[in-house]
Amino acid sequence: MPGQDVARSEGKPGEHMGSSQTEVSSGLALPSSDYPRTIVVVHPRENRRKCTLTPLRARSDLWFVRYRPGMQLPVDLSLYIRLSVDGPELSAADAEKGILLLDATWRYAQRMERDFAGVPPRSLRGYRTAYPRESRLFQDPPGGLASVEALYLAYRILGRPTQGLLASYRWAREFLAANGITDEEALEG
Repeated sequence: MPGQDVARSEGKPGEHMGSSQTEVSSGLALPSSDYPRTIVVVHPRENRRKCTLTPLRARSDLWFVRYRPGMQLPVDLSLYIRLSVDGPELSAADAEKGILLLDATWRYAQRMERDFAGVPPRSLRGYRTAYPRESRLFQDPPGGLASVEALYLAYRILGRPTQGLLASYRWAREFLAANGITDEEALEG
């Protein structure tokens, strides 16, 4: 559409993860699956040093896109759900859907949601974050998680490989313990 910004990135954004194996940055292979790549839309003001997803940028099952207001993604978003603090709870019934994750501070994420309001939201309820955050300007929502925590939980709930997702996350062990989860594969890098 004229006047709309279309996101561009390397690779095929909407391709299904359906090959026999998928390489991860560590050289480990992930098993095949039948779901679209996870799309991570990153706000330009997201601090890369603090971003919990930065160490995962080389993973082939994730597609990172820089956010621009009014942007359109060159993919069929009807095949996706959007992780959100609101909406029905994410469940195994969503297993064939791709994940759209908006990566930003809570304040910016709320603004970004307007551009992706048509993607059905799914929430992750009952989990505790281990990320020590303090906002002097904006109150974090109750039940808010760090992006890598939300991605990990979504993969776990949907039955996707979690291998290495938390390997570089400083508070990974605290996060898993706070939620009563044992998953050594997620910690392996």
